[in-house]
Amino acid sequence: MPSHALAPIYAQKPDVRGFYHARTGSIQYVVSDPMTGACAIIDPVLDYDEKSGATATIEADAILAYVAERALSVEWILDTHPHADHFSAAAYLKEQTGAKTGIGAHVVDVQRLWSDLYHLPDLATDGSQWDRLFAQGETFRIGSLDAHVLFSPGHTLASVTYVIGDAAFVHDTLFMPDSGTARADFPGGSAGSLWATIQVILSLPDETRLFTGHDYQPEGRAPLWESTVAEQKRCNPHVAGQSRADFIKLRKARDAILPMPRLILHALQVNIRGGRLPEPEDNGRRYLKIPLNALSGAAWE
Repeated sequence: MPSHALAPIYAQKPDVRGFYHARTGSIQYVVSDPMTGACAIIDPVLDYDEKSGATATIEADAILAYVAERALSVEWILDTHPHADHFSAAAYLKEQTGAKTGIGAHVVDVQRLWSDLYHLPDLATDGSQWDRLFAQGETFRIGSLDAHVLFSPGHTLASVTYVIGDAAFVHDTLFMPDSGTARADFPGGSAGSLWATIQVILSLPDETRLFTGHDYQPEGRAPLWESTVAEQKRCNPHVAGQSRADFIKLRKARDAILPMPRLILHALQVNIRGGRLPEPEDNGRRYLKIPLNALSGAAWE
């Protein structure tokens, strides 16, 4: 879709509230329409303690409390991709609100890849765990707000960016300008694809607000998650003055020494089910499945 056709979209200014999840460095969002009170929840976290195996809805309930306090109406629960470092709370929030769930259409490719790694032959790999699978360029509405979807591969096969008015939710593609960009070494990731995705995002108007999916507080600063296209182009060391070849070299060198997220094998089996935990077995307990040596070559912590 040409940028001039989207000019009215960029003129809209949704309210955006970020919720920082310190345990995983993740940011969850409520983006709402000031005119109608309709909202979407983006990338919500289901709490999980890998040491005890306990799950909880503390983060999701805090979001629901915010929604209730402001009398907002949840129309969408959106994930930007199947996350590798936390469980999605999309299924829980759908139960609580009745809102539609959505994710990028290429989630089916991630489902096929990871269902094979987990040996889950009975898992439906058609994306039917979500109400809507968004393809490149698709549009939808949140109240009176116009939104469109950019397919944003590189970090994962299925990543998308949600552009809602003048706000773009860029997940794990661009971090804050002092923190660079996301890794591209997960199964299905690609540094070359990530570079191309970044160029698309940076072709949005300079004043577009960019909301990232993670912040790891470099040098101990307070958590941050909002920047602009102009700031990223000017200040992000992975972008400013870099060529495609420079970026790929930098990204591959960095990724080679990064250990895998500690919850990647815990989280993907939940998130390819749309945030649903595995079904209870005949003793009433649920069990996660950890494939051994599935991510060979990953750096050790």
